[in-house]
Amino acid sequence: MTPQQKLETDIKEAMKAKDTQRLSTLRLLLGAVKNRRIEIGDELDDAEFLTLVQKAVKQRQDAARQYRDGNREELATKEEAEIDVLQAYLPAQASEDEIRAAVAAFVEREGLSGPAAMGPTMKAMMAEFGGAADGQTISRIAREILN
Repeated sequence: MTPQQKLETDIKEAMKAKDTQRLSTLRLLLGAVKNRRIEIGDELDDAEFLTLVQKAVKQRQDAARQYRDGNREELATKEEAEIDVLQAYLPAQASEDEIRAAVAAFVEREGLSGPAAMGPTMKAMMAEFGGAADGQTISRIAREILN
C-alpha cells in the first residue's frame, strides 16, 4: 500500500470513528497532495509525498511556536495534535547521536574540514537520511563537526 493509499484509508477510518480533528488534518494533507498532483501533472512518488508531509509538519511547528509566543496555548496545542497525526506518515526519525556519527564518519572518510565542506556534507547526509532527519539538525551538527 502506497502512502497515498494509506492516507485515503485513514481518512475513511477517521470518518467512521467520528474523529473530527484527525479527519480535518488528513483532509488538509489530501488537499495538498491533490494540489501537487495538479502542479506536476502526474501522480506523486513516495519521495514527493514525504516532502509534502515534512512541509506540513514544519508549517505546524512554526505555527505552534508563534501561538506560544502570542500566549495562545490552546491553538499551539491544536497544532501539535495535528503534528502527531502527520508524523504517522514520516519514517522513524534518526537520533542526534546517529546523525553525529554519520556526519563524523563522512567527514573523516572524505577528509573534509572548514565551512567550504558544508555543501558536499549536507548533500551526502540529506541523501543518506532522507526523511529520517531534519535538515536544520543535520546542518547544525555538520557545522559543529566541520569547525
